[in-house]
Amino acid sequence: MMEKLHYRLGTFVTLFGNLIYLVLIYFLWKAIYASSGRDLVNGMTLNDTMIYLVLATALFNFLEVFLVWDMSRDIQSGTIILKLLKPMNFRSYSFWSYFGENVMSFFLTFLPTFIIINILTHGSIALGINLLFFIISVVMALIINFSIDMIVATICLYTESTWGLNIVKECIVLLLSGASIPLAFFPESLRSIVQYLPFRCIYDTPLSVLLQKPGYTFGSGLFFSFMLQFAWCVALTGIGCVFWSLSLKKIAVNGG
Repeated sequence: MMEKLHYRLGTFVTLFGNLIYLVLIYFLWKAIYASSGRDLVNGMTLNDTMIYLVLATALFNFLEVFLVWDMSRDIQSGTIILKLLKPMNFRSYSFWSYFGENVMSFFLTFLPTFIIINILTHGSIALGINLLFFIISVVMALIINFSIDMIVATICLYTESTWGLNIVKECIVLLLSGASIPLAFFPESLRSIVQYLPFRCIYDTPLSVLLQKPGYTFGSGLFFSFMLQFAWCVALTGIGCVFWSLSLKKIAVNGG
C-alpha cells in the first residue's frame, strides 16, 4: 500500500488516461446506438451499456497487476534470484504484494467511479445484498486474474521476452471477459462458449452481480456463477503452482 501511495503522479496520470478512454467509448457507443436506430440493443440501452463499460474500466484498473512486466525485468536484470533466495514463497509474496496495490486502487479508482456513476444515474445501481455478493465475486476474480498472470509470467522463464506475450494475453482477457464489449453483444454461439471460460469470471461476473442482471439475483444463476469462479480459482492456482515448480529449473538470468 505504501508503494502505491509513493508514486502519486503515476496514479493521477493513469486516472487521466482512463478519463480520455471513457470519453472515446462514450462517443463510440453513442454512434453505434444511433446507427442501429433503436434505443434497446441486445437487451441493453445506451445508459446500461455505458454504466457497464465505465465500471468495467474501473474494475480493470482495480484488478490489474503488472506481474508479467515485473517478472520480465527481474529475469533480465537477475533480481529474481535475490527474491527466490529469500525465506518466503515467491508466489505468495507476489500475490500479497499486488493485493496491497489492489486495495489502494479500489479506494482510488473503483469506489469513486462507482459513487459518481450512481449519483449521475440517480441511484440506478441497487445498494443491498448484491454489494456483499459483489465483494465475494471480486475476491475470486482477483485470484483468477493473478493466477492467469502468474502462468503467463512463468512462460517468461522460457521465452525471456514478454512484450508480445503480455499484449496477446491482455487482448484475450479484455475481449473474452466482457471488459471491452459486453457479452450481451456477442453472437449466441460464441457467448455459450465464453460463459464457461475463466476470463468471464474476472469482469463480467462481478459486474453482473453488482448490477443485478437477470439470472444474478440470489438463486441458481448466482450460485452457478460463484461455483464456476471458485472452480477456476482452484484449477488455475493448482496449474500455476505445478507449472512454477517445474519451470524454476529452467531459470537462466544474467550472471546466473
